[in-house]
Amino acid sequence: MNWIYEPWPWYVSGPMIAFIMFLLLMVGKNFGMSANLRTMCTICGAGNSSDFFKFDWKAQKWNLIVVLGAIIGGFIGSHFLSTDSAVAINPDTITDLQNLGFNSAGKAYLPNELFDLEALTDIKSLAILAIGGLLVGFGARYAGGCTSGHAISGLSDLQLPSLIAVIGFFIGGLTMIHFIFPLIF
Repeated sequence: MNWIYEPWPWYVSGPMIAFIMFLLLMVGKNFGMSANLRTMCTICGAGNSSDFFKFDWKAQKWNLIVVLGAIIGGFIGSHFLSTDSAVAINPDTITDLQNLGFNSAGKAYLPNELFDLEALTDIKSLAILAIGGLLVGFGARYAGGCTSGHAISGLSDLQLPSLIAVIGFFIGGLTMIHFIFPLIF
């Protein structure tokens, strides 16, 4: 049963995503993960200090099931449906990353140099994670949604702002990886 441990092919997973998006569009819902953070902050009482968090979070509780499903699905996928946690990337990319100091490139799912517990004791790693997190959070808020919301839900709904946001995400990602990332490392 070796097929269980392989990623699902595009012709299976793509139509499944399209089917879910069709169902969400038919019931008037939008998919996106950053909206869940807003919902969780509202549940925790953030509406007491900011008007942004004053909304009917109960109308969004269905989307929290998406988060729960992503967590459970990720756990099942990594513990029961995977034999190797390394990402298959181009050997040239592995060499480039190793030259930048990422010795775990091609051997681990996430670079241990950034995401290992030991990285939390390194000021440079902490600063990169904190600044990166703030920029991603700001970008998601400024764009009116995250990459998954715009790229999957917004584009399937043919929304021009989502197309502009996705183009911006790609430009930002390419700029980061080709120009800024090599300067940091």
